[in-house]
Amino acid sequence: MNADGGRWIFRCLALGALLTAGSAVQAQSLRCNDVGVREGDSKVWLLRTCGQPAIADSYCARVLTNVPQPVPYPGYPGVPQVQQVPQVACVMTDEWLYERGDGYLPAVIRMREGRIISIRFGEQGRSEPR
Repeated sequence: MNADGGRWIFRCLALGALLTAGSAVQAQSLRCNDVGVREGDSKVWLLRTCGQPAIADSYCARVLTNVPQPVPYPGYPGVPQVQQVPQVACVMTDEWLYERGDGYLPAVIRMREGRIISIRFGEQGRSEPR
């Protein structure tokens, strides 16, 4: 095998390792009482599994959405054309902090519409600006 072929195989293996590592990091989960909760689970399941959080916060998060709005259709008066217009909406968001004891990083759970949307640990758990 020549040097170019060896480099090509090395690059493919490195790319595969990066893709595998990236997919493993995306979905976080939290274990409480030997049962896991993960992104997509309900707030009720989180409460049942992990109990009450040490600190709970609720706030209105700004989210960009597209809202259909009628606009005049050029050349045809009175016939509206629907166009997607970006707008900022307010979505109620809950953030719960679980202190998990010595040897464990604290966990911050973020929820919207009764479902877990993210789980972060330790320094990653710090909230983003709202």
